[in-house]
Amino acid sequence: MTRVAFSEELQINGISLIADFLLVGMVFGPPIAPFLAASGVSLLPGIADIIYFMGNHVCPQPEMGLDLAPPFIMAVCMRCYGTVTGLLITRLLYGLTGGKGFYWLSQYGWSGAALASVLMMAYPLELAAQVFGLWNFNNYLVTPFGLITGLAWGLFTMPILHRWQGAKTSLNKL
Repeated sequence: MTRVAFSEELQINGISLIADFLLVGMVFGPPIAPFLAASGVSLLPGIADIIYFMGNHVCPQPEMGLDLAPPFIMAVCMRCYGTVTGLLITRLLYGLTGGKGFYWLSQYGWSGAALASVLMMAYPLELAAQVFGLWNFNNYLVTPFGLITGLAWGLFTMPILHRWQGAKTSLNKL
C-alpha cells in the first residue's frame, strides 16, 4: 500500500511578521490598557503606562477614549480605534484572499495610491471639522471616519506588507 504525504514549506516574510505583531499590539493594547491600569497587580499598571504613552503620541485626542474601567479610559479615541479596526479587517481579508481581488489598491500603481490617499483623508477632514466647530466629538460619528481611513490604508498597504511568499508543495511517496 502506498501513501501520499503532503509537505508544505512556508517561507516567513519578516516584514509581514513585524507588521502583524504591531497590528496585534494596536488591536489589543488600547482596550486592555484601562483594565491593566485598574488591576493594581504587580507590573500590569506599568504595562498600561507604556500603552498610554504610545496612545498619547499617536492619537490627537486620547482623552476622548472610552471609559472602560473607570476612572481609566481606553488608550486612544474611537477615531483612532476605527482606523485600527479597518486595518484589522483588511489584514483578515488579505489572509483570506491572498491578495487576489480588484479591491487591493496597490495593484493600480499611482492611481491606487491616489485613491487610497483621498479615502485616507476621511480621518483628518473629520478632525478638522471638529476643531473648527462644525460638530462636537461623538464616538458614533468619529468611528466610521477612522474606519474608512483604516480600510483605505489597509487596501493599499496589505499586499505590499504581506506579499505572499508562496507555499512550495511537494508530493512524497512513502
